[in-house]
Amino acid sequence: MSYENLAIHTATTKPWTIEECIEGYASRGIGGISIWRDVVEGKDLSKIRKQVADAGLKGVSLVRGGFFTGEKKEDRLKSLEVNLEAVREAEALGLESVVLVCGATVGQGPQENFNQIQDGIAAIADESQDRGVKLLIEPLHPVYAGDRSGICSLNMANKLCEAIQHKNVGIAFDVYHVWWELDLEEQIQLAAKNGWLDTYHICDFKPDQSHLLLDRGIMGEGCAQLAQIDEWMLNAGFTGMREVEIFSSKWWEKDQNLFLDEILKSYDTIYKR
Repeated sequence: MSYENLAIHTATTKPWTIEECIEGYASRGIGGISIWRDVVEGKDLSKIRKQVADAGLKGVSLVRGGFFTGEKKEDRLKSLEVNLEAVREAEALGLESVVLVCGATVGQGPQENFNQIQDGIAAIADESQDRGVKLLIEPLHPVYAGDRSGICSLNMANKLCEAIQHKNVGIAFDVYHVWWELDLEEQIQLAAKNGWLDTYHICDFKPDQSHLLLDRGIMGEGCAQLAQIDEWMLNAGFTGMREVEIFSSKWWEKDQNLFLDEILKSYDTIYKR
């Protein structure tokens, strides 16, 4: 099976260096890579950009920016600079977008968090557009609503895009976080219709996970209806890459080559394109 439409997040193979990620993905014919900031910290970004291109990989997104909320205005302003630095890094790496985990502040209500997220993204949208880097809102599962993201459904992400009304703002769709939504097909269609459906992350949601952050499943291990969701994405006109993003402390303790092999086996059984 061809993997030209598949990308891997460097956080999936977290024990690897960026050089090992590039080599490991390219050697399997995987088409793309999304780069987490920690794996390139302190490195020559122009050199990494060349290594990605020379390996025949398509760079997709830089992960991650966000965390726009805060009780103090000075903290919210500081977050804008942090996010603009992420945008500059993405530009240097030749990546088209930055994924945003939007943030939530304990003690603030949902509407206040939403408003601060809206204001923060809007404040940096113009400069990001000038640099050729799109800002992608990633809705997180509601279990993270207290302190990680006030945007916890695709429905809310669509509402946020509608509120911001900026052509440089879109959505990073992650099945782990939104598989449970009753109107998911409708929300996918709405996002696609408005040009907001930019990237597509895949893994699985294990109902018996041992850790809320670090025990995601390989596709097919959990309860998300991945084939059905993929059909909805394709029917909505999505033509981008499927990006594997799996946080797994269990697999990080093992040989990452074996991990990738298991990922590709599961991919072959579920995805047809």
